[in-house]
Amino acid sequence: MLENLKNQFLLDPDITFLNHGSFGACPKTVCDNLQDWQNRVEKEPVQFFETDIFPLLADSRKALGKFLGCEGDDLVYYPNPTHAVNAVARSLKLKIGDEVLGTNHIYGALDFTWQQVCKDTGAEFIKADLPLPINSKDEFLNIFFSYVSNKTRAIFISHITSMTAMIFPVNEIIQFARQRDIITIIDGAHVPGHLLLNITELDPDIYTGACHKWMCAPKGSSFLYVKKSLQNEIMPPVISWGWEGELSKTSLFLNRHEWQGTRDMTPFLVVPEAIKFLDHNNWQDRSQLNRKLVVSTRNQFLEFLNIEPLCPDDWLGQMATIELPIDDPLEFKRSLMANYKIQIPVFSWENSTALRYSVHFYNTEEDLNRLVIAVKELLH
Repeated sequence: MLENLKNQFLLDPDITFLNHGSFGACPKTVCDNLQDWQNRVEKEPVQFFETDIFPLLADSRKALGKFLGCEGDDLVYYPNPTHAVNAVARSLKLKIGDEVLGTNHIYGALDFTWQQVCKDTGAEFIKADLPLPINSKDEFLNIFFSYVSNKTRAIFISHITSMTAMIFPVNEIIQFARQRDIITIIDGAHVPGHLLLNITELDPDIYTGACHKWMCAPKGSSFLYVKKSLQNEIMPPVISWGWEGELSKTSLFLNRHEWQGTRDMTPFLVVPEAIKFLDHNNWQDRSQLNRKLVVSTRNQFLEFLNIEPLCPDDWLGQMATIELPIDDPLEFKRSLMANYKIQIPVFSWENSTALRYSVHFYNTEEDLNRLVIAVKELLH
């Protein structure tokens, strides 16, 4: 049996924290490493930003690339996936008549992004309506591909959805799109540290993910991967030093994206420490146990609510979403915190109310049982 690691996190011990999926949580060793880097910056900020930062970023990207299964020089750091996707969306040179295909399971902030970018360019953002429950991969793909047209310029899709917590079949979508010269942009915000990921084998055109979620790195650490053939086409949202490639002896892609004005880059430098924490604590074994706990908990919910699952068991990772027969999600969330000290998201989605629970290093079966009991009592 693997050790519970809650004492290695700064989380309030009085709260049952089942919401790692929103902002993550940092181990103490990661927080300490962040503080060390911040102290180094303040000791000699000029040397840090003029001399040290680019070799340090290169070392960090190399470690991250090894973890993600790609070359470190095909990655650039961004503070969050929303920031990265905005850079990509505004770089596509969309025009009137073009279509970008997504789904109704899109993360809300990025729905705004694509709607606005398409409005600005005269393109159209198409959202494939994928009704619930989804019963099989073939059913999903048949519906999704029916929305592809000869105007489809790019596909934007979540690898793991934020609201419905489903693992989408992105491998098949990428292969389908490649045969039709459609650009694939994968929102993998929840994937690194959640699922095994090999970007080289998956072979998307563009992939973004958060390090501050399941990898347990500091907030403000995420990445953008761009295939080499597209790197000169994807522009940063801020034009600054590096635009002509004068900062370091690397690619123009790295020069342009790494420096976007003075900002705190220390969260990027802590990523290797977060990877070390995952490796030292058998995160792959832990994630498999977490998945079993997620599925068994969902089965309890399905039984007492007498409802159908939103997706097959093998579409779940370390979190799951359950529909609830309630009208006021905010009040239900407040009651879980006030009466049971359970931190968990409860929200409206597609004319229904749902609850999403996440499981990580510091969670136990008792935590999930406490949630099930609390929901039963509140509903009754």
